[in-house]
Amino acid sequence: MSSFRIRPRFKHLVTKKVEEVECEIIAFLEDTQEIYTAGFLQGHTHLLIPVKERHFWSPQLHLSTEQTEEGTIIRGLYGPNPTVWGLFFFGYLALGMAFFFTGIWGLSKWSLGQPAGILWALPILAAAALGLYLIAQMGQKVGAEQMYRLHHFYEEIFEDKVKIN
Repeated sequence: MSSFRIRPRFKHLVTKKVEEVECEIIAFLEDTQEIYTAGFLQGHTHLLIPVKERHFWSPQLHLSTEQTEEGTIIRGLYGPNPTVWGLFFFGYLALGMAFFFTGIWGLSKWSLGQPAGILWALPILAAAALGLYLIAQMGQKVGAEQMYRLHHFYEEIFEDKVKIN
């Protein structure tokens, strides 16, 4: 998995109806020896790593189905637990806002000819954002094996190879 993909995804066309696809996923989950958990809403499925193997960085696979004339398009999106995703989103948001307001304040003082020592905080905030990004990449690497397990599990359900974009 490339380090620069935040949330890997795929698109898969199957020649079945949406209801058949959902039934096939449910039947495969019931028949398999591995205890993956899943959540279902009409047109949406979440596949999760077994509870006993789940950790902070464990990924999940969100499948959305769309009926077309050729069959069903299944879109898969790999991502972290929504709590982890929210934590990083708000971290970036807080750092971005701090960078923006610190920059405005510091540049305003500087343009008025006053001491603008606050501008030294900008590289610190940028380094914190880079650190947050590197932590996210490290977490993605920790969860990579489980992501590939989820992907191979998906491929087993439909007995087809699917490329992750």
